[in-house]
Amino acid sequence: MVKEWEKRIVVGATDLHMVAFPLGSDGKYTGFIVVGFDEANQRQASLLNLSIDEITKFVNKMIRFSASMEETRKNELLYTTASKFHSFIDTNEILHEIIITLQRIYPEFHYCLLVSQDYTLDEGLPVKQLAYDNGSKTSASMKAYLSGDFQIEDRTSEGKSYLFAPIRGRQGVYGVLQVDAKRYLNFPDKVIDFFVSLAKTAGDALENAHLYQQSRKLNDDLQLINSTSHHLNSNMCLNDKIEFMSKKIKDSFQADEVSFFCFEEESGGSNYKVLEGSTSYFSSVEAKRFVTSINSLVKAQKEPLFIGDLSESTSLKFINKWSVMAVPMTDYEQFEGLALVIRKKPYFFTFDDFKLLQSLVQHSTLAFANSLLREKLEKNIITDYLTQLHSRYHLDQCIEKHLSEDDRGHFLLFDIDNFKQVNDCYGHQTGDEVLRQVADAITRKLGSEGLAARWGGEELAIYLPHMPSEEAEALAESIRKEVSEHSSPRVTVSGGMVSWSRESKADAKEIFQEADTALYEAKKTGKNVIVFS
Repeated sequence: MVKEWEKRIVVGATDLHMVAFPLGSDGKYTGFIVVGFDEANQRQASLLNLSIDEITKFVNKMIRFSASMEETRKNELLYTTASKFHSFIDTNEILHEIIITLQRIYPEFHYCLLVSQDYTLDEGLPVKQLAYDNGSKTSASMKAYLSGDFQIEDRTSEGKSYLFAPIRGRQGVYGVLQVDAKRYLNFPDKVIDFFVSLAKTAGDALENAHLYQQSRKLNDDLQLINSTSHHLNSNMCLNDKIEFMSKKIKDSFQADEVSFFCFEEESGGSNYKVLEGSTSYFSSVEAKRFVTSINSLVKAQKEPLFIGDLSESTSLKFINKWSVMAVPMTDYEQFEGLALVIRKKPYFFTFDDFKLLQSLVQHSTLAFANSLLREKLEKNIITDYLTQLHSRYHLDQCIEKHLSEDDRGHFLLFDIDNFKQVNDCYGHQTGDEVLRQVADAITRKLGSEGLAARWGGEELAIYLPHMPSEEAEALAESIRKEVSEHSSPRVTVSGGMVSWSRESKADAKEIFQEADTALYEAKKTGKNVIVFS
């Protein structure tokens, strides 16, 4: 046995001999056993020489056993923690478990998790955003993040050291574990190995959670696109489709405002129509300048717009800090519009949101264009091309339906007097213009009180539901007078009107015949008059 330290001292009147025996092996000592004895007592000295070696060996074995048990405990805890990590599918749960495990094993250290901006930070965690330093020298934390290797930074002015262990998976680094040692400057190798192992295990778990969440989001996005396409391809009218899309986008992206626009090409984008179903903000005066500016930016860039903070845009400084996504809507030049999504908070939407919105708009644009085309075709079917009044077919259908529902009604049949002479004297183009003038006079006077149609040739018809007879007759006279006073070249109209009630049990054919008979009587009496049947 090698004596590490030996000295003779005097305690009071007694002369003692002090001997220190090291605890440890291979030159690494964890302590000493110090023994003092009176040299005059030879029996104590001989007993000490016989027993000290065995005592030292026993204490060393206990120290090694304790260290082994502690190491086993840490490894078991690390294994248990790793199993927990891989059972989590939420990144915040993994970050929580990292801190709990570290504080349980090494409570003497302080910890902080440095993560990228991809995470939604939990206020209950010691978490900070990982950011580049403004200075020229890259920090140790950033070196660990970029290189994937642990870094140690000694701060002698603070009297402590920092360990930065990258939280690394197979596909990348997801953050950095920062360990703050307040009591000493040097981290033991075993401590470093533990932190690096835990950070690596956490990195694999975070990566798995990310992949799971990405696959789940992708599946949700596909379901959203499929369900949206299914609704848009149904026989919904355009307004219902716009309202459906606005609600879907608002719910899916947590947006404050959603709108769809149609732009008039000849106006250069300054004139637009807000499609019904959009949120109310876009009907305000403030929105017009905003929409025009956004559309100009989209046209200038010739691509969709993704803005994290609208106030940073030079042309839109009058707007608050909003997040904006704008996607143009075009379909083979038949339809030109814009989908606009707003959250009144900066940097709210992610780039994945932006890509999903583009996909949704691409699917909806074709559906909108088809609805517009179908509505135009339907309008052409029920609308007379020349006068823009309803067609006779549409009027027939409405009267047939209303006869079974209305308590009363009136049918008025007009004929332009001497219309053949107008065509012979002025030409058919002027004749067409006269027809349009008479139709416009009827539309102005009629308003929303009834339904007007071109009955055939120069004959125009009006259906008036519910209106009292006196009012119907007065309306007919006002139309006759309007045509006579404001047509150019001047023309007049003759009319025949028939009224009925539910008790009369009249059918459409009888009504039309009576109106035609009344019109014939008006023509016989000198024209420019109305005969009431």
